[in-house]
Amino acid sequence: MARLPSVTSAWVVERPGPIASAPLRLVEREVREPGPYELLARVRACGVCRTDLHLAEGDLAPRRTHCAPGHEVVGEVVARGAAVQDFRVGDRLGAAWLAGTCGQCRFCRTGRENLCHDSRYTGWDTDGGFAGHVVVDARFAYRLPEGWSDEEAAPLLCAGIIGYRALQRADLPPGGRLGIYGFGASAHLTAQLAVARGAEVHVVTRSPAARRLALELGAASAGTDAPDEPLDSAILFAPAGELVPVALAALDRGGTLAIAGIHLSTVPPLVYDRHLFQERTVRSVTANTREDGRAYLTEVTRLRPAVRVTSYPMRLADRALVDLAAGRITGVAVLVAR
Repeated sequence: MARLPSVTSAWVVERPGPIASAPLRLVEREVREPGPYELLARVRACGVCRTDLHLAEGDLAPRRTHCAPGHEVVGEVVARGAAVQDFRVGDRLGAAWLAGTCGQCRFCRTGRENLCHDSRYTGWDTDGGFAGHVVVDARFAYRLPEGWSDEEAAPLLCAGIIGYRALQRADLPPGGRLGIYGFGASAHLTAQLAVARGAEVHVVTRSPAARRLALELGAASAGTDAPDEPLDSAILFAPAGELVPVALAALDRGGTLAIAGIHLSTVPPLVYDRHLFQERTVRSVTANTREDGRAYLTEVTRLRPAVRVTSYPMRLADRALVDLAAGRITGVAVLVAR
């Protein structure tokens, strides 16, 4: 058996605060041996999610000190626990946001494990992929589609999966009109999924580069305002609460708005007869289930959406978050071990 590394490098949130205050610090830490149901993986790539930025800046309260962010992890198994059967040393794996659940509560027993009170999250409760090595629960790891590079596969594990669940929650009818507000990592994958399913997609974003990308990927329109025609469904990806009434006002009767982010600024007051009457619905999106992940990875294996990646070496993880905060990334940033 190959000798395991004793230490690894990791970016940790030292003191949450504005990204300009450099809340991340690069440290060396001991490599933990995997428990019975765990895998130790060498990180090959890790996507950079807006949730990582929320954690670094303190929008999400830290659950443990000096935690390494990163929950779109592509790794190679270097050791496994005695009870692991589905993975072997040398296998490629994907580790996503949902890191563990109790498996016994009423939510877990009814297919709603994303609502488990004891759910744990990669890069929030457990160290994530902004590191050289990561320990993951094999029961929550994914096998990744063949033919995707590590950099292409990483964004599928959160941007893709969360977008998939948001699209399900938006209750879009077949051939319906879908509005997408904000067009970053998750939105650019979700738009392609919706188009492939036959939807007419309309994108609202302030970024000229994002508008161009949306049109390239098949959107029917891309602008700074909602389209004139009423929408059947909408997904809010931007963490901007002021867009909630805007998106609701653009819905047709019976339309649904799904809010995809884990953090949202304050929502202004709603006017009932303008925003909610005629059976308009607002839904939040909370994490995902493993079934969501498996279903999404199966669907994208067939559809093969384009993944627009900006790569950074792992040593520049802090720079990637700065660029994300400044809106300088079109598509998704991915850290690469090199």
